[in-house]
Amino acid sequence: MNQIILRNALPSDSPELAELSCQLGYPSNEVETLERLKSLSEEDGNLVLVAELEGKVVGWIHAFIAYRLESPPFVEIGGLVVNANRRGAGIGGKLVTAVAHWTKNRGFTQLKVRSNVVREDTHHFYLKLGFTKSKSQIVFSLPI
Repeated sequence: MNQIILRNALPSDSPELAELSCQLGYPSNEVETLERLKSLSEEDGNLVLVAELEGKVVGWIHAFIAYRLESPPFVEIGGLVVNANRRGAGIGGKLVTAVAHWTKNRGFTQLKVRSNVVREDTHHFYLKLGFTKSKSQIVFSLPI
């Protein structure tokens, strides 16, 4: 297998990032994705990495530092997706490992991720990587 290259996401990656976001179930277009990527890049405490194979982005991960009044700060994975045609090849694991190193290098001791209850394959993926299930919750949303 050709070598996977992990690198910071670039504005020019926006079309592929948007396409992968759609595969994750979040409809996005290139313009929206570019604006989000720019915003994340301007804020310290965000990391957006891509996995590149043969010059094409085949996965991405977004992590951010989460501050809470009631608990010590931690790093959370905000999103992770690997192209459906490339899943099972270890790309997602490499992206998570890179975020774990970033977390440790920034002095944080906890890496967390939230996953929809219906994504059972994703749950198994994170458990295989050494994550433990710490709680279940319901997310409420209020349109503004």
